[in-house]
Amino acid sequence: MKRVANLSLVLCVVLSASTTARAADEVVLFNGKDLSGWTCYLRGSDAKMEDVWSVADGVLRSKGRPIGYLKTKTKYTNYILKVQWRWPEGTQGGNSGVLLRVVGPDLVWPKSIEAQLAAGYAGDIWNIGKFPMKVDPQRTRGRNTRKMKPASEKPRGQWNQYEIILKGGDLTLKVNGVVQNTATEVEEVSGAIALQSEGAPIEFRDIRLIPLEK
Repeated sequence: MKRVANLSLVLCVVLSASTTARAADEVVLFNGKDLSGWTCYLRGSDAKMEDVWSVADGVLRSKGRPIGYLKTKTKYTNYILKVQWRWPEGTQGGNSGVLLRVVGPDLVWPKSIEAQLAAGYAGDIWNIGKFPMKVDPQRTRGRNTRKMKPASEKPRGQWNQYEIILKGGDLTLKVNGVVQNTATEVEEVSGAIALQSEGAPIEFRDIRLIPLEK
């Protein structure tokens, strides 16, 4: 009986240590209070970051104009990225996206992979700047690779979750738990992560990243 109890104790300690390690590895990209850790680019405008992006009640809000993006100051290569977003009630939805492995100079738009957020099209992939990768040719037209399944987004005003997995040359996009797109042979390069301001109000929260070993 004592051996069973000891074994249970050891198992609990191991599980606890594992959970703690995972929590310690997680990187909170948006702290819910301010824009620490982010920089901003806005095309052809004297506007400042705070003219477009604001934080209130744990929510990151974009007015959508001028066109541009928020970009992490830190670069990342392999990770699980989780981002929650919604289109505010009373809007007709709009366009935005999450840019991955952003490299090169700031411009609209920088060389990167776009995980699409346009209303009804979340899960599409857009290739920006001829980013090296392999996608399904049957779902690809030009730079756009359509999502695999019908839209899995929630109605306006409700929070959605993107889970983006980039490991080596493999990319997976999940929208509210549904695998919507994949790519292979993605160029493995360290780059920033960016959120687009692309013409319409959009809100984000709970942006976090778990680094992955290749």
